[in-house]
Amino acid sequence: MTDLEKMLGLAQPLPKTVAQKFTTAFHAKDIVFSQTSLAHLRAKGGALFQLRYCPALQKKPQGNDSGSKPKSTGTKFDPFAAPAPELLIAQIPAPNPSHTLVLNKYPVIHNHFIIATKDNKPQTDLLEEDDLGLTYACLRAWQTHQDEGRSSRLFAFFNSGEHSGASQVHRHLQFLPVEDMASSDNQEWGPLIDRMNTRVHPNMPLFQDPCLPILHFSTPLEEGVSKAELHRKYLSLMRAAMSAMQRPDQHGNEELAVEMNGQTLLSYNLAMTTDRMAICPRSQEATAIPGAGPGSSVAINGTILAGTLMVKDETEWDILRQDHALLDELLTAIGYPLASRR
Repeated sequence: MTDLEKMLGLAQPLPKTVAQKFTTAFHAKDIVFSQTSLAHLRAKGGALFQLRYCPALQKKPQGNDSGSKPKSTGTKFDPFAAPAPELLIAQIPAPNPSHTLVLNKYPVIHNHFIIATKDNKPQTDLLEEDDLGLTYACLRAWQTHQDEGRSSRLFAFFNSGEHSGASQVHRHLQFLPVEDMASSDNQEWGPLIDRMNTRVHPNMPLFQDPCLPILHFSTPLEEGVSKAELHRKYLSLMRAAMSAMQRPDQHGNEELAVEMNGQTLLSYNLAMTTDRMAICPRSQEATAIPGAGPGSSVAINGTILAGTLMVKDETEWDILRQDHALLDELLTAIGYPLASRR
C-alpha cells in the first residue's frame, strides 16, 4: 500500500479495488456495460480521435450514472446522494470523508468510475481545492502500480455548464483508465491531452496542440503538486479560456472574473492526468452530422480532451468514418475557434 492509498483510506491498491468491484458488478448485472465498435478519425491538422459507436446507449435512462435507484418523489433524483452498495467503491479520504468513489452505472469503458462530493454541491460552481486534490491523489495512486511491466494511467474529466455534456447537477468528476480506452489495432492513438505541449504564451505556462481546431489550453503539473497549487492552475486555465473567448489574441488576463456568486461564467470541459491539466470552453453541447437526418445530434463531453467521442446512431457512425473532414466541422461547432486558425 502506498501512502496515498492509506491517506485515501483504501484497504488495497486503487486499480485492484476498482477492477474487483467492476468485475463483481458486471457479473451480477449491477452495471449495464455496453460494447462499442471503434474507429479512428484524423482531423485536418493531424489530431487523431477515437470514434466509438454504441447503439445501446440510446436506451440508457437519462440522468442516472451511479447505482442508485430513482425514488418516486417530486424532487429531482440525485444518483450520488446514496449510491447503491454494490457500486460504492470507497468514501475518501480517511478518516473524515468528503467524497465518494462509485462505479458508473452505464459504462462503455471498463473500470469507468466517478468521484462525487458527499454533499450535494453544484456541478456549475467552481471546483474546490479538495475536489482537485482528491482527484489528483486518485490519479497518482492508480499510476504507482504496474500492470505487466507497463505503467497504468487514469484520465480524469469534468463537465460543467449547460453546453458541456454534463448529465448530473451534483458535483462529480469521472475517471477512465487509459489502457482500457486504448485499442490494440492502433498503437498511434494516445490521450489528446498528452499532445498539448506547444507553448502559446511567453510568460505563462499555457500550452496547446495546434492540431486541435478549437480553443483549448493546458498547463503542466509538477510531481506532488499541492491542492492549493492545483486550484491556482485551474483558475489560471479558466481565466485563459475566458480571455481568449473574448479576445482571441490574448490568453492571460489574471484579473478576469470567471464566476459570479460561485457559479462559473462559461461552459467547459476540464481534464487531468498526473502530468497535465487542460480546459476546453464549450459553445454548445451537441451538433448534427450533415446527411444523417433531421434527428442527428452528437453530444460531446470531457472525453474530447482524451481524443475520443461517441455516436449512438449507425448513420452518423457510417458518415463520420467515410468523411473524416466532418470531424473538424463537428469540433468547431461545439467549441470556439483556435486563434491560429482564424
